[in-house]
Amino acid sequence: MEKSFKSSAKDYGMYLGLALTLWTVIAYVIDLELMVNLWLNLLVLPVVIIGFGVVSTAKSKHILGGFLSFKEAFTSYFITIALGIGISFAVSIILFNYIDTEAAITIKEIAVEKTIAMMEGFNTPPDQIAKQVEAMENNDLFSFKSQIFQIAQSLVFFTIIGLIVAAIMKKSKPDSQ
Repeated sequence: MEKSFKSSAKDYGMYLGLALTLWTVIAYVIDLELMVNLWLNLLVLPVVIIGFGVVSTAKSKHILGGFLSFKEAFTSYFITIALGIGISFAVSIILFNYIDTEAAITIKEIAVEKTIAMMEGFNTPPDQIAKQVEAMENNDLFSFKSQIFQIAQSLVFFTIIGLIVAAIMKKSKPDSQ
C-alpha cells in the first residue's frame, strides 16, 4: 500500500527528532560548550531543521504525483518540524532535568561566560552586563516552562519559513485553477 504524505511527514519528523537527539547526545558526551555554540545553534541546526522540512515537502509532492497544494505542502513541512523539535525538546528535558542536572548548571555557567565575553567585546557598559548576567542566572534554561517557551519560539520561526517553503513547493494540477 502506498504511503500517505502525512505518514511520510511523520517519518521525516521522527528522523529529524532522531538527528537532533543524536546531536544533543554527542554534544553532551564530547563537550557541553557545543550546546551553547552560537554558530552551531544559529546557523547549522536551523539549516538541518529546514532541510528536513524541505525534503519532507518534496517527498510529499512525489507521493501526490508531482502536484501539491499550499495546504498540503505546509502540512507536510509543519508535521516534520513540529515532531522533530518536540522529540528534541523532550530529550533535553529528560536529560537535563532528571538524568544529569549538573550538566544543566554547567551549560548555564558556560552561557553566562560566553555572554560576558561577547558583551565585553562590544564594549557594553558593566552595569548592562551585570543586568544580563543576573537575568540569565535567575532563568532555569531547562525548566518545563522555559522549554515550552523555547519550543513556541522555534515553532513560530520555522512556521514562517514553512509558509515560504510551501509557497515555493506548491504546484497545482493543470485542470484546477
